[in-house]
Amino acid sequence: MAQTLTILGLESSCDDTAAAVVRQTGDGQAQVLSSVVFGQTELHSAYGGVVPEIAARAHVEKLDLCVVQALDEAALGLQDLDAVAVTAGPGLIGGVMSGVMCAKGLSAATGLPLIGVNHLAGHALTPRLTDGIAFPYLMLLVSGGHCQYLIAHGPESFTRLGGTIDDAPGEAFDKTARLLGLPQPGGPSVEAESQGGDPKRFRFPRPLLDRPDCNLSFSGLKTALMRVRDQIVAEKGGLTRQDRADLCAGFQQAVVDTLAEKTRRALRLYMAENPSEPAVAVAGGVAANTAIRATLETVCAEQGARFTAPPLKLCTDNAAMIAYAGLERFRAGARDGLDLTARPRWPLDQSSPSMLGSGKKGAKA
Repeated sequence: MAQTLTILGLESSCDDTAAAVVRQTGDGQAQVLSSVVFGQTELHSAYGGVVPEIAARAHVEKLDLCVVQALDEAALGLQDLDAVAVTAGPGLIGGVMSGVMCAKGLSAATGLPLIGVNHLAGHALTPRLTDGIAFPYLMLLVSGGHCQYLIAHGPESFTRLGGTIDDAPGEAFDKTARLLGLPQPGGPSVEAESQGGDPKRFRFPRPLLDRPDCNLSFSGLKTALMRVRDQIVAEKGGLTRQDRADLCAGFQQAVVDTLAEKTRRALRLYMAENPSEPAVAVAGGVAANTAIRATLETVCAEQGARFTAPPLKLCTDNAAMIAYAGLERFRAGARDGLDLTARPRWPLDQSSPSMLGSGKKGAKA
Protein backbone atom coordinates (compact mmCIF):
# COMPACT_ATOMS: atom_id res chain seq x y z
CA MET A 1 0.00 0.00 0.00
CA ALA A 2 1.28 3.45 -0.93
CA GLN A 3 2.22 5.95 1.73
CA THR A 4 -0.23 8.65 2.83
CA LEU A 5 1.01 12.05 1.64
CA THR A 6 0.03 15.56 2.73
CA ILE A 7 1.02 18.44 0.44
CA LEU A 8 0.81 22.21 0.82
CA GLY A 9 0.11 23.97 -2.49
CA LEU A 10 0.66 27.62 -3.45
CA GLU A 11 -0.85 29.42 -6.44
CA SER A 12 -0.15 33.00 -7.58
CA SER A 13 0.01 32.91 -11.38
CA CYS A 14 -2.54 35.66 -12.07
CA ASP A 15 -4.85 37.59 -9.74
CA ASP A 16 -5.77 35.00 -7.11
CA THR A 17 -3.48 34.33 -4.15
CA ALA A 18 -4.16 30.83 -2.88
CA ALA A 19 -2.89 28.13 -0.53
CA ALA A 20 -4.34 24.69 0.13
CA VAL A 21 -3.57 21.40 1.82
CA VAL A 22 -4.39 18.13 0.06
CA ARG A 23 -3.95 14.64 1.47
CA GLN A 24 -3.94 11.36 -0.43
CA THR A 25 -4.19 8.11 1.46
CA GLY A 26 -2.52 4.89 0.47
CA ASP A 27 -5.59 3.64 -1.37
CA GLY A 28 -5.47 6.63 -3.74
CA GLN A 29 -8.31 8.64 -2.22
CA ALA A 30 -7.54 12.37 -2.24
CA GLN A 31 -9.09 14.92 0.10
CA VAL A 32 -8.89 18.70 0.14
CA LEU A 33 -8.23 19.52 3.80
CA SER A 34 -8.28 23.27 3.21
CA SER A 35 -8.42 25.71 0.30
CA VAL A 36 -7.95 29.45 0.79
CA VAL A 37 -8.23 31.98 -2.04
CA PHE A 38 -7.74 35.73 -1.73
CA GLY A 39 -9.11 37.43 -4.85
CA GLN A 40 -8.03 40.77 -6.25
CA THR A 41 -11.11 41.83 -8.21
CA GLU A 42 -11.50 45.14 -6.36
CA LEU A 43 -7.84 46.05 -6.89
CA HIS A 44 -8.14 45.77 -10.67
CA SER A 45 -11.76 46.83 -11.23
CA ALA A 46 -10.91 50.40 -12.21
CA TYR A 47 -8.54 49.24 -14.97
CA GLY A 48 -10.78 46.84 -16.90
CA GLY A 49 -8.37 43.96 -16.44
CA VAL A 50 -5.52 42.58 -14.36
CA VAL A 51 -2.56 44.94 -13.83
CA PRO A 52 0.52 42.69 -13.41
CA GLU A 53 2.41 45.02 -11.05
CA ILE A 54 -0.59 45.44 -8.74
CA ALA A 55 -1.18 41.68 -8.77
CA ALA A 56 2.44 40.89 -7.88
CA ARG A 57 2.45 43.28 -4.92
CA ALA A 58 -0.81 41.84 -3.63
CA HIS A 59 0.61 38.31 -3.81
CA VAL A 60 3.62 39.35 -1.74
CA GLU A 61 1.30 40.81 0.90
CA LYS A 62 -1.09 37.85 1.04
CA LEU A 63 0.89 34.64 0.45
CA ASP A 64 2.09 34.14 4.02
CA LEU A 65 -1.40 34.89 5.36
CA CYS A 66 -2.83 32.34 2.94
CA VAL A 67 -0.39 29.68 4.12
CA VAL A 68 -1.18 30.30 7.79
CA GLN A 69 -4.93 30.19 7.17
CA ALA A 70 -4.72 27.02 5.05
CA LEU A 71 -2.70 25.23 7.74
CA ASP A 72 -5.06 26.45 10.47
CA GLU A 73 -8.15 25.24 8.59
CA ALA A 74 -6.50 21.86 8.03
CA ALA A 75 -5.51 21.75 11.73
CA LEU A 76 -1.93 20.98 10.72
CA GLY A 77 1.51 22.46 11.15
CA LEU A 78 4.44 22.57 8.76
CA GLN A 79 5.85 19.52 10.53
CA ASP A 80 2.83 17.51 9.36
CA LEU A 81 3.55 18.08 5.66
CA ASP A 82 5.47 15.87 3.25
CA ALA A 83 6.25 18.53 0.61
CA VAL A 84 5.49 22.04 -0.66
CA ALA A 85 4.14 22.41 -4.22
CA VAL A 86 4.02 25.73 -6.03
CA THR A 87 2.98 27.07 -9.42
CA ALA A 88 6.26 27.69 -11.27
CA GLY A 89 4.55 28.85 -14.49
CA PRO A 90 3.07 29.78 -16.83
CA GLY A 91 1.60 33.10 -15.74
CA LEU A 92 2.31 36.72 -14.96
CA ILE A 93 5.96 36.50 -14.06
CA GLY A 94 5.80 38.81 -11.01
CA GLY A 95 3.08 36.71 -9.44
CA VAL A 96 4.76 33.40 -10.29
CA MET A 97 8.03 34.64 -8.77
CA SER A 98 6.22 35.65 -5.58
CA GLY A 99 4.85 32.16 -5.11
CA VAL A 100 8.10 30.41 -6.01
CA MET A 101 10.12 32.53 -3.58
CA CYS A 102 7.61 31.90 -0.79
CA ALA A 103 7.74 28.14 -1.42
CA LYS A 104 11.55 28.20 -1.53
CA GLY A 105 11.60 29.96 1.83
CA LEU A 106 9.33 27.33 3.36
CA SER A 107 11.44 24.53 1.89
CA ALA A 108 14.73 26.03 3.03
CA ALA A 109 13.44 26.69 6.55
CA THR A 110 11.81 23.30 7.12
CA GLY A 111 13.71 20.92 4.87
CA LEU A 112 10.47 19.96 3.11
CA PRO A 113 10.88 18.83 -0.52
CA LEU A 114 9.99 21.46 -3.13
CA ILE A 115 7.82 20.57 -6.12
CA GLY A 116 7.36 22.97 -9.04
CA VAL A 117 4.04 22.58 -10.83
CA ASN A 118 2.82 23.65 -14.25
CA HIS A 119 -0.32 25.71 -13.65
CA LEU A 120 -1.97 24.11 -16.68
CA ALA A 121 -1.24 20.65 -15.31
CA GLY A 122 -3.02 21.71 -12.13
CA HIS A 123 -6.19 22.36 -14.13
CA ALA A 124 -5.69 19.27 -16.29
CA LEU A 125 -5.29 16.92 -13.30
CA THR A 126 -8.19 18.37 -11.28
CA PRO A 127 -10.61 15.63 -12.51
CA ARG A 128 -8.35 13.06 -10.87
CA LEU A 129 -8.53 14.97 -7.60
CA THR A 130 -12.32 15.38 -7.68
CA ASP A 131 -13.49 12.27 -9.55
CA GLY A 132 -10.55 9.88 -9.61
CA ILE A 133 -10.78 9.33 -13.38
CA ALA A 134 -8.15 7.09 -14.95
CA PHE A 135 -5.65 7.90 -17.67
CA PRO A 136 -6.01 8.43 -20.57
CA TYR A 137 -8.79 11.00 -20.69
CA LEU A 138 -9.65 13.94 -22.92
CA MET A 139 -9.29 17.32 -21.27
CA LEU A 140 -10.70 20.63 -22.44
CA LEU A 141 -8.75 23.28 -20.60
CA VAL A 142 -10.73 26.48 -21.09
CA SER A 143 -9.89 29.63 -19.15
CA GLY A 144 -9.10 33.33 -19.37
CA GLY A 145 -5.67 32.76 -20.84
CA HIS A 146 -5.76 29.25 -22.29
CA CYS A 147 -7.90 26.96 -24.40
CA GLN A 148 -6.58 23.54 -25.37
CA TYR A 149 -7.76 20.03 -26.12
CA LEU A 150 -5.38 17.58 -24.48
CA ILE A 151 -5.19 13.84 -24.07
CA ALA A 152 -3.85 13.28 -20.56
CA HIS A 153 -1.71 10.12 -20.59
CA GLY A 154 -0.06 10.70 -17.21
CA PRO A 155 0.78 13.41 -14.64
CA GLU A 156 3.42 14.88 -16.96
CA SER A 157 2.42 13.37 -20.32
CA PHE A 158 -0.03 15.30 -22.50
CA THR A 159 -0.81 15.34 -26.22
CA ARG A 160 -2.33 18.54 -27.55
CA LEU A 161 -4.99 17.98 -30.20
CA GLY A 162 -5.72 21.65 -30.78
CA GLY A 163 -6.22 24.98 -29.13
CA THR A 164 -6.83 28.66 -29.65
CA ILE A 165 -4.76 30.50 -32.24
CA ASP A 166 -5.58 33.90 -30.68
CA ASP A 167 -7.88 34.91 -27.82
CA ALA A 168 -8.87 32.32 -25.25
CA PRO A 169 -12.64 32.13 -24.52
CA GLY A 170 -12.27 33.75 -21.12
CA GLU A 171 -10.38 36.65 -22.66
CA ALA A 172 -13.13 37.02 -25.27
CA PHE A 173 -15.77 37.05 -22.52
CA ASP A 174 -13.81 39.75 -20.66
CA LYS A 175 -13.47 41.90 -23.79
CA THR A 176 -17.15 41.47 -24.59
CA ALA A 177 -18.08 42.61 -21.10
CA ARG A 178 -15.93 45.72 -21.52
CA LEU A 179 -17.51 46.47 -24.91
CA LEU A 180 -20.96 46.30 -23.34
CA GLY A 181 -20.16 48.15 -20.12
CA LEU A 182 -20.48 45.08 -17.88
CA PRO A 183 -18.32 44.53 -14.78
CA GLN A 184 -15.27 42.29 -14.64
CA PRO A 185 -14.67 39.40 -14.55
CA GLY A 186 -16.53 39.23 -17.83
CA GLY A 187 -17.51 35.56 -17.89
CA PRO A 188 -20.06 35.64 -15.06
CA SER A 189 -21.33 39.07 -16.16
CA VAL A 190 -21.99 38.02 -19.76
CA GLU A 191 -23.56 34.73 -18.66
CA ALA A 192 -25.89 36.49 -16.22
CA GLU A 193 -26.89 39.11 -18.80
CA SER A 194 -27.54 36.43 -21.44
CA GLN A 195 -30.23 34.83 -19.27
CA GLY A 196 -32.75 37.42 -20.45
CA GLY A 197 -31.53 37.54 -24.05
CA ASP A 198 -32.49 35.99 -27.38
CA PRO A 199 -29.51 34.02 -28.77
CA LYS A 200 -31.07 34.00 -32.27
CA ARG A 201 -31.50 37.74 -32.72
CA PHE A 202 -27.88 38.28 -33.77
CA ARG A 203 -26.09 35.62 -35.78
CA PHE A 204 -22.41 35.78 -34.90
CA PRO A 205 -19.73 33.74 -36.71
CA ARG A 206 -18.62 30.31 -35.52
CA PRO A 207 -14.87 30.68 -36.20
CA LEU A 208 -12.81 27.91 -37.85
CA LEU A 209 -15.68 25.46 -38.20
CA ASP A 210 -14.79 25.29 -41.89
CA ARG A 211 -11.49 23.69 -40.92
CA PRO A 212 -11.32 19.99 -40.01
CA ASP A 213 -8.93 20.36 -37.06
CA CYS A 214 -9.48 21.07 -33.36
CA ASN A 215 -8.10 24.60 -33.35
CA LEU A 216 -10.18 27.55 -32.21
CA SER A 217 -10.33 31.31 -32.65
CA PHE A 218 -12.36 33.84 -30.70
CA SER A 219 -10.80 37.18 -31.63
CA GLY A 220 -13.01 37.64 -34.71
CA LEU A 221 -16.12 36.77 -32.72
CA LYS A 222 -15.42 39.64 -30.35
CA THR A 223 -14.84 41.98 -33.30
CA ALA A 224 -18.14 40.92 -34.87
CA LEU A 225 -19.97 41.75 -31.66
CA MET A 226 -18.29 45.18 -31.53
CA ARG A 227 -19.49 45.96 -35.08
CA VAL A 228 -23.07 44.96 -34.30
CA ARG A 229 -22.95 47.04 -31.12
CA ASP A 230 -21.70 50.07 -33.04
CA GLN A 231 -24.41 49.61 -35.67
CA ILE A 232 -27.13 49.54 -33.01
CA VAL A 233 -25.69 52.63 -31.30
CA ALA A 234 -25.56 54.47 -34.64
CA GLU A 235 -29.18 53.61 -35.39
CA LYS A 236 -30.67 54.14 -31.92
CA GLY A 237 -28.22 56.43 -30.20
CA GLY A 238 -27.44 53.79 -27.57
CA LEU A 239 -28.12 50.25 -26.32
CA THR A 240 -31.27 49.22 -24.50
CA ARG A 241 -31.08 46.62 -21.74
CA GLN A 242 -32.66 44.11 -24.14
CA ASP A 243 -30.11 44.90 -26.85
CA ARG A 244 -27.31 44.15 -24.41
CA ALA A 245 -28.92 40.94 -23.22
CA ASP A 246 -29.44 39.76 -26.81
CA LEU A 247 -25.83 40.57 -27.69
CA CYS A 248 -24.59 38.58 -24.71
CA ALA A 249 -26.87 35.65 -25.52
CA GLY A 250 -25.79 35.60 -29.17
CA PHE A 251 -22.11 35.82 -28.26
CA GLN A 252 -22.35 33.06 -25.66
CA GLN A 253 -24.26 30.78 -28.04
CA ALA A 254 -21.53 31.23 -30.67
CA VAL A 255 -18.90 30.17 -28.12
CA VAL A 256 -21.02 27.19 -27.03
CA ASP A 257 -21.63 26.01 -30.61
CA THR A 258 -17.95 26.34 -31.51
CA LEU A 259 -16.76 24.41 -28.47
CA ALA A 260 -19.40 21.73 -29.05
CA GLU A 261 -18.30 21.03 -32.64
CA LYS A 262 -14.59 21.16 -31.84
CA THR A 263 -15.16 18.82 -28.89
CA ARG A 264 -16.84 16.31 -31.21
CA ARG A 265 -13.74 16.36 -33.40
CA ALA A 266 -11.39 16.00 -30.45
CA LEU A 267 -13.51 13.14 -29.13
CA ARG A 268 -13.16 11.24 -32.40
CA LEU A 269 -9.37 11.52 -32.21
CA TYR A 270 -9.37 10.47 -28.56
CA MET A 271 -11.74 7.53 -29.11
CA ALA A 272 -9.47 6.26 -31.89
CA GLU A 273 -7.03 5.32 -29.13
CA ASN A 274 -9.68 2.90 -27.78
CA PRO A 275 -9.57 3.97 -24.12
CA SER A 276 -11.00 1.30 -21.84
CA GLU A 277 -13.03 3.86 -19.88
CA PRO A 278 -13.67 6.87 -22.17
CA ALA A 279 -13.84 10.07 -20.19
CA VAL A 280 -13.93 13.77 -21.03
CA ALA A 281 -13.16 16.45 -18.48
CA VAL A 282 -13.43 20.22 -18.62
CA ALA A 283 -11.55 22.55 -16.30
CA GLY A 284 -10.49 26.18 -16.07
CA GLY A 285 -12.44 29.31 -15.23
CA VAL A 286 -14.74 29.19 -18.27
CA ALA A 287 -15.78 25.67 -17.21
CA ALA A 288 -17.95 27.44 -14.63
CA ASN A 289 -20.27 28.57 -17.46
CA THR A 290 -23.42 26.47 -17.10
CA ALA A 291 -24.40 26.66 -20.78
CA ILE A 292 -20.98 25.38 -21.86
CA ARG A 293 -21.09 22.58 -19.29
CA ALA A 294 -24.56 21.44 -20.31
CA THR A 295 -23.71 21.37 -24.02
CA LEU A 296 -20.45 19.47 -23.53
CA GLU A 297 -22.24 16.93 -21.36
CA THR A 298 -24.70 16.32 -24.21
CA VAL A 299 -21.86 15.92 -26.73
CA CYS A 300 -20.15 13.34 -24.51
CA ALA A 301 -23.39 11.41 -24.04
CA GLU A 302 -23.75 11.21 -27.83
CA GLN A 303 -20.31 9.58 -28.04
CA GLY A 304 -20.70 7.27 -25.05
CA ALA A 305 -18.00 9.00 -23.00
CA ARG A 306 -18.22 9.91 -19.34
CA PHE A 307 -18.33 13.66 -18.74
CA THR A 308 -16.90 15.24 -15.64
CA ALA A 309 -16.39 18.82 -14.51
CA PRO A 310 -14.96 19.93 -11.17
CA PRO A 311 -16.97 21.89 -8.62
CA LEU A 312 -17.19 25.55 -9.55
CA LYS A 313 -14.77 26.59 -6.79
CA LEU A 314 -12.11 24.34 -8.34
CA CYS A 315 -12.66 25.64 -11.89
CA THR A 316 -11.08 29.01 -11.23
CA ASP A 317 -7.49 29.34 -10.05
CA ASN A 318 -6.92 27.65 -6.70
CA ALA A 319 -4.10 25.97 -4.80
CA ALA A 320 -5.82 22.63 -4.21
CA MET A 321 -5.19 21.69 -7.84
CA ILE A 322 -1.53 22.72 -7.46
CA ALA A 323 -1.14 20.65 -4.30
CA TYR A 324 -2.66 17.64 -6.03
CA ALA A 325 -0.56 18.02 -9.19
CA GLY A 326 2.48 18.33 -6.94
CA LEU A 327 1.41 15.20 -5.11
CA GLU A 328 1.26 13.25 -8.39
CA ARG A 329 4.77 14.49 -9.31
CA PHE A 330 6.03 13.68 -5.81
CA ARG A 331 4.76 10.10 -6.01
CA ALA A 332 6.55 9.76 -9.34
CA GLY A 333 9.81 10.72 -7.66
CA ALA A 334 10.08 14.34 -8.83
CA ARG A 335 11.92 16.83 -6.64
CA ASP A 336 13.07 20.39 -7.38
CA GLY A 337 15.94 22.28 -5.84
CA LEU A 338 16.17 25.85 -4.60
CA ASP A 339 17.23 26.78 -8.13
CA LEU A 340 13.61 26.27 -9.29
CA THR A 341 12.87 28.95 -11.88
CA ALA A 342 9.66 30.92 -12.40
CA ARG A 343 8.51 30.56 -16.01
CA PRO A 344 6.17 32.95 -17.86
CA ARG A 345 5.60 30.29 -20.56
CA TRP A 346 5.43 26.55 -20.15
CA PRO A 347 3.49 24.44 -22.69
CA LEU A 348 2.13 21.13 -21.41
CA ASP A 349 2.84 19.36 -24.71
CA GLN A 350 6.38 20.42 -25.45
CA SER A 351 6.72 18.15 -28.49
CA SER A 352 4.08 19.99 -30.53
CA PRO A 353 4.88 23.22 -32.40
CA SER A 354 3.92 26.48 -30.74
CA MET A 355 0.45 27.76 -31.67
CA LEU A 356 0.86 31.36 -30.53
CA GLY A 357 4.43 32.03 -31.44
CA SER A 358 7.64 31.79 -29.49
CA GLY A 359 10.48 34.00 -28.38
CA LYS A 360 13.36 34.21 -25.96
CA LYS A 361 11.08 33.22 -23.09
CA GLY A 362 9.88 30.08 -24.89
CA ALA A 363 6.71 28.89 -26.56
CA LYS A 364 3.52 30.56 -25.42
CA ALA A 365 1.25 27.56 -26.03
